[in-house]
Amino acid sequence: MSQEDIDATRAPLMEHLIELRSRLIKSLIAFLATFFLSFLFAKQIYNVLIWPYIFAAGPEAQIQLIYTAPLEYLFTQIKIALFGAAFLSFPVVAAQIYMFVAPGLYKNERDAFLPYLVATPIFFLLGAAVVFFIAMPIVMRFSIGQQQFAEAGQAAITLLPKVSEYLSLIMTLIFAFGICFQLPVVLTLLARAGLIDSAFLKDKRRYAIVLVFVLAALLTPPDVISQLALALPTLLLYEASIFSVRMVEKKRAEAEAAREAA
Repeated sequence: MSQEDIDATRAPLMEHLIELRSRLIKSLIAFLATFFLSFLFAKQIYNVLIWPYIFAAGPEAQIQLIYTAPLEYLFTQIKIALFGAAFLSFPVVAAQIYMFVAPGLYKNERDAFLPYLVATPIFFLLGAAVVFFIAMPIVMRFSIGQQQFAEAGQAAITLLPKVSEYLSLIMTLIFAFGICFQLPVVLTLLARAGLIDSAFLKDKRRYAIVLVFVLAALLTPPDVISQLALALPTLLLYEASIFSVRMVEKKRAEAEAAREAA
């Protein structure tokens, strides 16, 4: 390669680096803005996150959470702000990634990539909804059932969750479910790339079942209820992924037939 060739590639490289810096700055600004906004409403957000506990305990129960360190509740609010910022800024960050990558893609690649970029937060929200309305109430109802009333010869054992530990539990479940609910998106995208097909997914179903339960055990707290609450919906999503991949194969076959006919 001559010096002229090196000089010719230097300008496009600098332009890409400048654009990358611009995209990163915009993403960082979006994250910081949503962080401060989430921190401003951190207490209200935490009160919303407690709803599954209230639902599990019943409307007449006196719900009480405690914190045992002076700054524990403050750090809990900071964690809520980080959690909210990661979620609220995702559309901006994803858009910046897409706008940076899109010029290097063909039109059909852009058309194939964009729907999955939109589907990712939707499936994450579905996973969070399952946690909020199903998994977390079940876990809290089971935990409440472990309480013991004071009687002759036995002490009272009362559930008093710490604010930080309750937040860690529900955030862990939301992230675990949100990640596992990306299964249809990932498998369908792999099918679009021609790396897997529906026959492969059917043949590997038994291994997928084992892997799902292993991941559920790793991603959730060490209790059977949380693991089953994650594993069962994920297995249903695996079956839905097979159907989605089959639809991709059908569309590909139709497109190839149309090209051959033309």
